[in-house]
Amino acid sequence: MQYPKSVTIPTFEHHRHPLGIGEAAPRLSWQAVTDEPDWTQRAYRVRVEGADGAILVDTGRTPGDDSVLVPWPGPPLASRARATVRVRVWGGSDEAPSPWSEPATVETGLLDPADWKATLVTPDTGEEEGPLPVALLRRDFHVDADIASARLYITAHGLHETEINGVRVGDEVLEPGWTSYNHRLRHRTHDVAALLRPGPNTIGALLGEGWYTGRLGWDGGRRHHYGRRRALLAQLEMRHTDGTVRTVTTDGDWHWTAGPLLRSELYDGEHYDARLEREGWSRPGHDTHDWSKVRELPPPTARITAPTGPPVRRTRTVPVHGVLTTPSGRTVADFGQNLVGRLRIRVTGPAGHTVTLRHAEVLENGELALRPLRQAAATDSYVLRGTGQPETWEPSFTYHGFRYAELDGWPGPFDPAAVEAVVIHTDLERTGWFDSSDPLLNRFHENVVHSLLGNFVDLPTDCPQRDERMGWTGDIAVFAPTAAFLHGCTGMLSGWLRDLAAEQLARPDGSVPLVVPDILDPPMGGWPHALWGDAAVLVPWALYQETGDLGLLRAQYPSMTTWIARAAGEETEGGGLWHDPDQLGDWLDPGAPPDDPAAARTDAGLVALAHLVHSADLLAETADRLDEKGDAARHRALASRLRSAFADEFVTPSGRLASDSQTAYALALSFGLLTHETQRRRAGERLAQLVRRSGFRIATGFAGTPLICDALCLAGHAPLAHRMIAERHCPSWLYPVTMGATTIWERWDSMLPDGSVNPGQMTSFNHYALGSVADWLHRTVAGLAAAEPGWRRIRVAPIPGATLTWARAAHLTPFGRAEAGWRIEGTTLVVDVLVPPGTRAEIHPPGGGTPLSRGSGRHVVEVPYAPDDRPVTVTGHPFVAGSDVDCGCGAQPASGAGPHGG
Repeated sequence: MQYPKSVTIPTFEHHRHPLGIGEAAPRLSWQAVTDEPDWTQRAYRVRVEGADGAILVDTGRTPGDDSVLVPWPGPPLASRARATVRVRVWGGSDEAPSPWSEPATVETGLLDPADWKATLVTPDTGEEEGPLPVALLRRDFHVDADIASARLYITAHGLHETEINGVRVGDEVLEPGWTSYNHRLRHRTHDVAALLRPGPNTIGALLGEGWYTGRLGWDGGRRHHYGRRRALLAQLEMRHTDGTVRTVTTDGDWHWTAGPLLRSELYDGEHYDARLEREGWSRPGHDTHDWSKVRELPPPTARITAPTGPPVRRTRTVPVHGVLTTPSGRTVADFGQNLVGRLRIRVTGPAGHTVTLRHAEVLENGELALRPLRQAAATDSYVLRGTGQPETWEPSFTYHGFRYAELDGWPGPFDPAAVEAVVIHTDLERTGWFDSSDPLLNRFHENVVHSLLGNFVDLPTDCPQRDERMGWTGDIAVFAPTAAFLHGCTGMLSGWLRDLAAEQLARPDGSVPLVVPDILDPPMGGWPHALWGDAAVLVPWALYQETGDLGLLRAQYPSMTTWIARAAGEETEGGGLWHDPDQLGDWLDPGAPPDDPAAARTDAGLVALAHLVHSADLLAETADRLDEKGDAARHRALASRLRSAFADEFVTPSGRLASDSQTAYALALSFGLLTHETQRRRAGERLAQLVRRSGFRIATGFAGTPLICDALCLAGHAPLAHRMIAERHCPSWLYPVTMGATTIWERWDSMLPDGSVNPGQMTSFNHYALGSVADWLHRTVAGLAAAEPGWRRIRVAPIPGATLTWARAAHLTPFGRAEAGWRIEGTTLVVDVLVPPGTRAEIHPPGGGTPLSRGSGRHVVEVPYAPDDRPVTVTGHPFVAGSDVDCGCGAQPASGAGPHGG
């Protein structure tokens, strides 16, 4: 038989749950499930049915191997349209098709601004100063006929949670998230038919400040970045069985009052007084004599848009791992893992008694280390109602980054079972895995995963704990390839990229903000910054490499070209170079002093020009793929000219760089900035020498860290790359693991070897950027990579090394699960590969030899293996991979310091 066992349920664009999407013609993807070796799709058939079951489109048998982001086969869908899609496929030479896939249902949201009949309503006057209590809003309405379907379309200036007849709508948190409110306001669609009933009904909403009016920024920050009034926009559309439609919207008939949530801030936390609860406030019949009418506001000026990715949700709970008593006598719960979310407590006590919860990532001298939080209080408090029964509470509109929670005022003996941590993040699907024979390396990789999730809270933030939590462009620029491998983040990041483009293109000079959404006032964000601005090119390119989505590149193309034009204009004014003293450069080079993280060993102008060349190269490739041939030629010419400028300024004829640093050579080798073979060879030798001299400790910041291991491999020094990744002394990737870290730190030495916190005013224990080397672990150590955008061709090219005896990686590609791994059995190296249907893999055995081309199925390749067991040396000391030999720098992990790490 030539047909597969089944076809997976089709998906739409990059949505996990396609209810209320914003694409009128959503592209389709599916996967074949088969055990047949070397199976390839030869044809497909798509059938689309309307909400009434009528067939809208049937493509019939359509020749082709396309199964990823296949164009919508019928006319565009209108607002509120619902359709069901089934797919079947043919493969091989047999004419028998596969069975039909399970049906997949898609429904559009409100696609046209004219679809919105609701009015923005607010409880605020605009005169309020300081933190506001969370408002309760409600509206009564009557249902006179049976409900066939009902949809709630809702968004807010601020954060909301909605209830109908006392039942929570949806399971999302921190809705509608943080977008560039001046340009885009995201709404969500909910199926609420099951919550309605004949007769009286009530819709209610909690409305908090969130990112819209709440305090944002460090050094005290400021409020009201987007406006002074929180507001709700909701439209409930009920279709009755008789065909009539009734709509209930936010308007002047809504009422509001304050409730028990007296303060709710993202940085500082929540204060909840359960004595002020209004029982039944979102149910019919509630006494509203002391409620006030809301005020209507003009329509939003921003475009109301549907989400492109999943929402933030509660994804799991973590029990208390241990209970500590600090030297000052305070009770601290240790959750064993640095996480992002909030606490859920169950407590019994007298009315008016207050329980206070303080959060921190690490301990210092046995107490909560609060200094890294700067001016974020990160404190929640709960005032008991005093019913005599257990009271359960969890904050609503805040979140914290923490491993430890101090519990003050707990009534009676503390029971660890009464507290749990609720983890929240964007509800991404896990798509990538890595494992090896080294437990420390595996722990490091899991730390990368935890930091990704902890900082993917609606947008890619820098950190989740202090008075910042912003979408720094430089962080995701270097981390996007790792993120795209580990989790299905294309939907989320494509929405963030739309905000980036909106913010950038609204600037007169077309420069990319340092943070998106942009809340930084000039001058810090008022000029182009290399690497940070290059996110406009690097992030779309990374997502394209993962998905093969040319539509995403097309959507971001104006942003990409505008950035390169702006950056190239900057270097032209400087005679081919960026002479900007305020470039961030190789940010957080470990040699920089604690109070000056930009004081790197690598010239910031070198970093800037190297990235401009690289981005120009990628933009030329993008233009080619989008059939913009004139642009492609122009950008290739620009890249060539800039290469010459780089060589003239920074490279000697022998290949020595003006900045004699790990980062400089990593950039030059990885970005192809050395035009002659002699220069490349000498630069590779110099990089290897620098690595040995450093005792295999890392000497790179944001710019060099993603590239250093690749550069060593390109230069023929793969054993040194393995030796660096195995290093345990500070600074190194594994040093934080030896200190008990469960996430990636912002600084290589966020915690010093003696267990004290870095003295700099900027240090966090949950930053993913320095974990970008995980991309190298996937591609090179395990050997699993896409050979072309979208994974239709796969490259398997592992490079074993260090003391590893096996390593493996797996990834859910658009075509199905791919795996690559290797293990050493005596003098044989066994490479194990799983190739998904519809793809081919090029297997490059370690040590050279002819690559093997293989189709779908599992393949095992055995090759002779003689590891290079020569010592990897540093001046004065022999080093064998994984050794704990001290280089004499004095940076040793502190004995017993492990449990304190973030």
